Amino acid sequence: MSERIEIDLNSRERRLYERLRARVVRREMGAPSTWRDVLLLLPDLTVLLSRLLRDAQVPRGSKLIALLGVGYVLSPLDLMPSLLLGPIGLVDDLLVVTAALSHLVNHVHPDVVRAAWPGPGDALEAIQRAAAWSETFFREKLRAIGRGLLGVGSR
Repeated sequence: MSERIEIDLNSRERRLYERLRARVVRREMGAPSTWRDVLLLLPDLTVLLSRLLRDAQVPRGSKLIALLGVGYVLSPLDLMPSLLLGPIGLVDDLLVVTAALSHLVNHVHPDVVRAAWPGPGDALEAIQRAAAWSETFFREKLRAIGRGLLGVGSR
């Protein structure tokens, strides 16, 4: 029976965010995601945007989109303020970040995105899952607003 060996290359050069993340989420290689990974999805995606913003291989137009996404997350002004709504107030931040990343994934080489990804698993998979959730959430909210404006379902 062979033992699984994990090799940590350049441990001194690990990025600050990865070191902090590793303290919060300790997991075995190949283990499934936990609730902590879900809680760290928005920070992971925001760090990814900020790294792509500084990457020389990312086109200027895409950097502008990344800057707008990071700026929105860091801005104290939100459509859904976290101070009033608690964790639900982070939904708009997640929507903006996934929209920005959806654009970047289509305009930046996948390997550049993967190299900048701080989270577990494949970056593109995580972005696609978050974008699919965002689109579904947004579509449902727009339908609810449309029904409310048109008076559908009211007596």
